Amino acid sequence: MNIVVNKVHKVLGKTKVPGDKSISHRSIMIGSISKGETYINNLLLSDDVKSTINCFENLGVFIERKNNYTIVKGLSPKKFKIYNKKLDAGNSGTTARLLLGLISGSNNGYCFTGDSSLKNRPMKRVTDPLIKMGADIKFLDNENLLPIAIKGGNLKGITYRLPVASAQVKSAIILAGLQAQGTTVIEEPKISRDHTEIMINYFGGNVKKIGNCINVKGEQSLIGDEVFIPGDISSASFFIVLALIVPESELLIENVGLNPTRTGIIDALITMGANIKVISEKIANGEKYGDILVKSSKLQGTTIEGNMIPRLIDEIPILAVAATIAEGKTIIKNAEELKVKESNRIKSMVNELKKMGSKIEETKDGMIIEGPTKLIGTTVESNGDHRIAMAMVIAGMVAEGHTKVLDSESIHISFPEFEKTLKEITK
Repeated sequence: MNIVVNKVHKVLGKTKVPGDKSISHRSIMIGSISKGETYINNLLLSDDVKSTINCFENLGVFIERKNNYTIVKGLSPKKFKIYNKKLDAGNSGTTARLLLGLISGSNNGYCFTGDSSLKNRPMKRVTDPLIKMGADIKFLDNENLLPIAIKGGNLKGITYRLPVASAQVKSAIILAGLQAQGTTVIEEPKISRDHTEIMINYFGGNVKKIGNCINVKGEQSLIGDEVFIPGDISSASFFIVLALIVPESELLIENVGLNPTRTGIIDALITMGANIKVISEKIANGEKYGDILVKSSKLQGTTIEGNMIPRLIDEIPILAVAATIAEGKTIIKNAEELKVKESNRIKSMVNELKKMGSKIEETKDGMIIEGPTKLIGTTVESNGDHRIAMAMVIAGMVAEGHTKVLDSESIHISFPEFEKTLKEITK
């Protein structure tokens, strides 16, 4: 699937974005190991979340859609059914990594696999601490990569310092720690998104955060509950940037998740001079959300680094697009983690924006962008990466002429309604 776009003249109106992908994954996973039933409202039914649902259904968890709700009937990991085929995580790193941690409490053996992209993403960062806890894990083809065979049970709590700030690795250890004997202590080098901790505590669990340390009491039982999934700020970020860089635009995005570990994109854009206001703040199941009002703005270059990076790691591709329109130099540092996403997002964004005339260069841990640039429409690659595809569509909407984004079907991984929503708010 290719997407062809032209320059737009205004972004107006109000819209919503689909449910948060990170919270959607976790609501299925934590609901699946909780007693009773969990009722999930506004679940994101993207390809990645469907991969999570399929894995748990193959493990014997009952999951159904009824009206606007997804109902999950929980099951102890020790009662997961034997599944002799490979559990397929598709393109979803969240599915593979978190499920490895969760399933390490089961006494059965399972195999995990994924698509060609996921099979090239590192897994030892998850398997190393799980092995320390007592899981039996083997790489079947290549060290550090899927497919993986795992047999769990008899886990013991550990103290572990994460080598990189990663919510996926942290969450995998937390999910294993819930089932281990004793207490598990995780130290983060920088604070990463904390949806797992919030949801476990909402379901009656006991995960304590003290600074950069997370303490997980072992052998816990959780109770199913009702969950509302706020809109995904990562999905909203594409529309936020588009409304900022298209003149005479004003856009209201309703019910967007505002978890402080995820709002780095808003903080960075405001530092660049963006006119963004958050209104009507609310809280559901421990997660803050509200409406975001965006008006077109004259942006200035800035430096983004350090503790800010984990708070906007998924939004850096669209932030790079904003930087091409901003006045002056934007420097992005300490973003090495972008190299091991669905694509090498540093290299992908640099290569594709250069095709459109951007003054952008790759560094060892980020990129430098000189603006403003008058982008010129051309044919660009998505590199099989949903966030690259959507970022390049937005770039095409401020470029002169036609822009064709090749192989954009990956957008369905996180935002199936992306094109439809864009058409509703642009003129």
